[in-house]
Amino acid sequence: MSAPRFSVVIPVYNGAAFVGRAIESVLAQTWSAHEIIVVDDGSTDATAAVVAEHVARHPGQLRYLHQANAGVSAARNAGAQAATGNWLAFLDADDWFYPDRLETHARFIIDDPALDFLTADYDYLRPDGSRISGSMELHEAGRAMLAKAAGNIRTVMTAAELEPFVADHFGDTHTLSVPHDTFLQVGGYPTGYRVCEDVFFLVRLCARSHRIGVICKPLAAYLIHDASATRRNPLQAQIDNVRTLEHIYAESAQYPAPVRKGVQCRMASGRLNLAYAQLRAGSKRAALSAVLPLLHEQPGFASIRALVSVLRG
Repeated sequence: MSAPRFSVVIPVYNGAAFVGRAIESVLAQTWSAHEIIVVDDGSTDATAAVVAEHVARHPGQLRYLHQANAGVSAARNAGAQAATGNWLAFLDADDWFYPDRLETHARFIIDDPALDFLTADYDYLRPDGSRISGSMELHEAGRAMLAKAAGNIRTVMTAAELEPFVADHFGDTHTLSVPHDTFLQVGGYPTGYRVCEDVFFLVRLCARSHRIGVICKPLAAYLIHDASATRRNPLQAQIDNVRTLEHIYAESAQYPAPVRKGVQCRMASGRLNLAYAQLRAGSKRAALSAVLPLLHEQPGFASIRALVSVLRG
């Protein structure tokens, strides 16, 4: 197989303080990106000037696109539409790649060209740079893949193993590598959602995939900070999460069984997390309203147990 050519898409909104670090992390890759496309989603700060400085130094590799503010999904999709590489990688402007992020995936693709897409572990970091944990160790699907890999860096997740991954995935957008054509066929990232749009895309991608390459070591950093929407307003984030999950759930009836079951599990967790957030906000009535749909969606002991948990406060 010919060597993959990665187009790395970096969406940014008012990210002048950190987008330079994201760009530099891609420029420093041991496997050079075919191109880096920064999509400015209507920033009002100095983002354009910061990116312009980098474009001036790397005019052949770095491209800058500007659009009226339309959200991160629209920005990622615009970058993908403009991309000329045969593989896509994405990086949010406040995160960064480790130096071997692209090379590790590229060599796996060359050795196993039948992979539908690839994912990997990543580190959760505090603003001071200290490590909180890896992603794979925190999730059932990640721990299962670590056990399957048995100390190796690579393993393959099959379609039959997708249920826990869909229910609570370990890889995030910045460790996802997907063929350009596949991304376009899936329809890109759904727009019109405040949160969980990345999960929607991933579920659709999993529904058409049979073999997923997994790298069992961190390839990127995910920064935990108080400016994120989920930390600024956790209750609203849970409300928005459930709204998106309801659309994923409605669509999932047509998916293969492991993906469909994973969506059901994610829906149940989303409703229960919203109920707990409503309880913390002092609204037991709203908490009950959040979890009651489970009795219709997924009748059974687990849903009754969730309802009893909320009733007990």
